[in-house]
Amino acid sequence: MNATATPSPTSASADFVTAPHPADALFPQEARRFFVEVEPGVRSHARVCGEGPPLLLIHGHPQTLAIWHRVLPALAARFTVVMPDLRGYGDSSKPAGDADHGNYSKRRMALDLVAVMAALGHGRFRVLAHDRGARVAHRMAADHPERVERLALLDIAPTLAMYEQTTEAFARAYWHWFFLIQPSPMPERLIEADPAAYALDVMGRRHAGLAAFDARAFSEYQRALALPGAAHGMCEDYRAAAGIDLEHDRLDRDAGVKLAMPLRVYWGAQGVVAKCFDPLKEWRRVASDVSGEALPCGHYIPEEAPEALLEAVMPFLSEGL
Repeated sequence: MNATATPSPTSASADFVTAPHPADALFPQEARRFFVEVEPGVRSHARVCGEGPPLLLIHGHPQTLAIWHRVLPALAARFTVVMPDLRGYGDSSKPAGDADHGNYSKRRMALDLVAVMAALGHGRFRVLAHDRGARVAHRMAADHPERVERLALLDIAPTLAMYEQTTEAFARAYWHWFFLIQPSPMPERLIEADPAAYALDVMGRRHAGLAAFDARAFSEYQRALALPGAAHGMCEDYRAAAGIDLEHDRLDRDAGVKLAMPLRVYWGAQGVVAKCFDPLKEWRRVASDVSGEALPCGHYIPEEAPEALLEAVMPFLSEGL
């Protein structure tokens, strides 16, 4: 994919399904599942719940849309909440990566989610996103500013800033950034040997340990990691981040592109981002209207500190409605 080209959204419909799903118990009965074909042979899986203005929630690594189960009831009381699985994750398609990893670029992944929202009739919406999903949301806001009304990002600094400012402390804490980008199939082979252990090692070593997670949600993350192609899709996400995504970000920086919509950023006070970066400083380099604060938790904010997150973000997401 040409680094300067921004593809156009596809026009597709939502295909709702009623078959039971292993994670159904985490969600209200009215949280309906559906698929959208975002390009030929590639489908995005998602759930939708609630009524009101549209709100897109985007999960991170190595998780699925199940990360939102603790905050969904409150959000669905105010918004029509759409929760997709990113390309390569959960029950979304996991295509083989391109030579330049462009089909897992945040540009392409953002386009998937624009198509998911369009399939439900939402041309403009608000976004709350965590981790890898927040990187997709950043690119979505840059490429499709007419779509994103307000943007809230959880526990990241901009990708370009994090790579360019990598220190030994950051590399030791975020070792998976540098493991997953190794040439295929080495990391895939190691993850596929024991995908459940990969989830335990990555997630269990963070600030709150495994106590932060509902056992049913953690089982869902382990199930999804064991699906065919999941390890490859996850690695391709990171390979794109270390390559073509940086090209896109540098082009924006060189052109002076800055996000114009209101941006709220939150980070875990006990997390690696707080210890290694200045989130507000870095986001103010790429956006014009930025505010934010630390929350009393580590990295997995929607599961570690759902009440604190809701208290902080609801007024921001609801402003102007």
